[in-house]
Amino acid sequence: MSSPKRRIETDDCPCFLSSDHGSATRLTQLRQEFYVRFKGPEDTPFQGGLWKIHVELPDQYPYKSPSIGFVNRIFHPNIDELSGSVCLDVINQTWSPMYDMINIFEVFIPQLLRYPNPTDPLNGEAAALLMREPKSYDAKVKEYVQKYANKDTAEDSDKDNDDDDEMSSVGSYESGDEDEAAGNMEDI
Repeated sequence: MSSPKRRIETDDCPCFLSSDHGSATRLTQLRQEFYVRFKGPEDTPFQGGLWKIHVELPDQYPYKSPSIGFVNRIFHPNIDELSGSVCLDVINQTWSPMYDMINIFEVFIPQLLRYPNPTDPLNGEAAALLMREPKSYDAKVKEYVQKYANKDTAEDSDKDNDDDDEMSSVGSYESGDEDEAAGNMEDI
């Protein structure tokens, strides 16, 4: 069984260094805190969005789950609009050392965006709208994507950080374009 320190070293940013997953750089010397660019899943109202997600690995990682939070705003029942906190059982309650960052960005977050749970909301307005008027919910999500989750707003959120902050990218470089490489993984 690997030690938490060893797993942190192998599981934070390096998990995104393969050509299949883009590139990554660390935010701090501790290698336990970094940001990831994440694209909204295709065929959802989040498609076309680019979010900056803050990831912090605790000292006890992988035995304790990472802290995940959206930096730019998103309209979703299970994500707090202002703090960016994510309500996701697999991260918050049922985390297992078998999971890693790839699971979070290829499976867990895309599934959360595809299949929100309005019965356990962090954003009551989004939950109520999804349950009462799904088309209006989709329209509001798309409005937020245009306003808060475009390339310019992602770059602006980079400027809000210190000069030594660095951004990780998650995705593939199929097109060779860094923007295309940033973000959403294909569904597994």
